[in-house]
Amino acid sequence: MQDTTLTSPVSPAKTSSPGWIKPVLAAVVIAAVGFGGYVSLAKRPVAPNVGFVTIQGEKITPDSLRGKVVMVNFWATSCTTCVAEMPEMVDTYNKFKPQGMEFVAVAMSYDPPNYVVNYAETRHLPFKVALDTDGSAAKAYGDVAMTPTTFVIGKDGKILKRYLGKPDFDELHKLLATSLKS
Repeated sequence: MQDTTLTSPVSPAKTSSPGWIKPVLAAVVIAAVGFGGYVSLAKRPVAPNVGFVTIQGEKITPDSLRGKVVMVNFWATSCTTCVAEMPEMVDTYNKFKPQGMEFVAVAMSYDPPNYVVNYAETRHLPFKVALDTDGSAAKAYGDVAMTPTTFVIGKDGKILKRYLGKPDFDELHKLLATSLKS
């Protein structure tokens, strides 16, 4: 018997593409990522135009904070996470104050002022401690209800980051270092 199977020559599929496709795709991806980053930065909310009154009676105006990197930490003496993170907040302040960072620890309206004063004095808190007796600062910052809540505000007055709960301090320090350099 004779084999009558027909065979046809099979041409190999083209697996290579022109050399210009990969660089063009890379450029498109880079442009998209860059544009996304620009849009996300451009949409950062501006920090509220709110002043604070410290436990010593000093008024901190929004104008006095302009052009500075500022941390605003809403906390309470009854908040165990707040109390636990406070030594790291002190270390963060001491590390970045020489570079121009400002720090305002804002005690929540439900925190008795005498507790706040006692805590700040006995722990020798080196930064400004303010009382939000009427809750207006917490309301202005987006109805802050949970503590701790920390905001990092850039020199341009826009909120760079909001931390709910204890911040990742390594990440926070990188953010502060970058923000203070710019």
